[in-house]
Amino acid sequence: MKMQEKGFWDDIKRAEEITKESKSLKDKLEKQESLELRVEDIDVLAELMEEDDETSAEEIITEIKAIEKEVEEYRIQTLLSGEYDKNNVILTLHTGVGGSDANDWTEMLLRMYTRWCEKKGFKVETVDILAGDEAGIKSVTLKVKGEYAYGYLKAEKGIHRLVRISPFNANGKRQTSFASLEVLPELTKNQDIEIRPEDLKIDTFRASGAGGQHVNKTESAIRITHIKTGIVVQCQNERSQYSNKDTAMEMLKSKLIELKDRAHKEKIEDLTGELKDMGWGSQIRSYVFHPYNLVKDHRTNEETGNLGAVMNGDIDNFIIAYLNLENQ
Repeated sequence: MKMQEKGFWDDIKRAEEITKESKSLKDKLEKQESLELRVEDIDVLAELMEEDDETSAEEIITEIKAIEKEVEEYRIQTLLSGEYDKNNVILTLHTGVGGSDANDWTEMLLRMYTRWCEKKGFKVETVDILAGDEAGIKSVTLKVKGEYAYGYLKAEKGIHRLVRISPFNANGKRQTSFASLEVLPELTKNQDIEIRPEDLKIDTFRASGAGGQHVNKTESAIRITHIKTGIVVQCQNERSQYSNKDTAMEMLKSKLIELKDRAHKEKIEDLTGELKDMGWGSQIRSYVFHPYNLVKDHRTNEETGNLGAVMNGDIDNFIIAYLNLENQ
């Protein structure tokens, strides 16, 4: 067993990854055993139950529904077998067409995904954020930590469209706004790649702050440009220039890996700027606030009229529908 090998903890990052994998496998076995025991308990209770015992009947029904939900989650995780599906994830929201409405929409999506992550027990860290001129945000990059974070959230990659009466329009006209979500896996040590220093342009700048005593007086923020592809990443929310650079490099590597896989290239060095732009294309999902309430995914046709729940992070039905479609 690797964990018992001499020198196992000499490489801390690798040791932590193996330990994490071991715990994951152990948790899965314990979950399966727990579900099997609960099913057996229901069988026993059903056999002993009196014919008119309504209390026991309700208890059995409630437990069956709870087990069905857990089994469905377990089934979905078996679909997440891609190379990066178990990884943490880097999310970047970008404002699209729509001015202040689009900036506001981007912030609404940020809240939606943050709420979803909280419900899943995932940890969310803000890597970089750019506020809108009048309202909302122009862009934000998050790092989401949790098992299968990338596997779930890859279903959300694409353009999200909002239709509503604009709160920024004095005439109360209906406005259509767009925002894009980029979803990238955070690479583990075993998946790490080498990038040639000569292919990088690294700039420093002052991180933006809240003003007053919070203004950053040192150039701790980092912007990295991959010269061959033109890909640009930046980070300003870590405590030091070194930490910002480290995080920015993680983001760049994730972008290059995703681009390499999409372009079917053998090496990172084979990538060129001609491949970098994925384009906006058509939206994956529409969120209609007016003249009726509807959220519809255009890939799976999954839809719901419970707009409030969706904006509060209840998006599992859309994610599951996409994963089922992807694995047909």
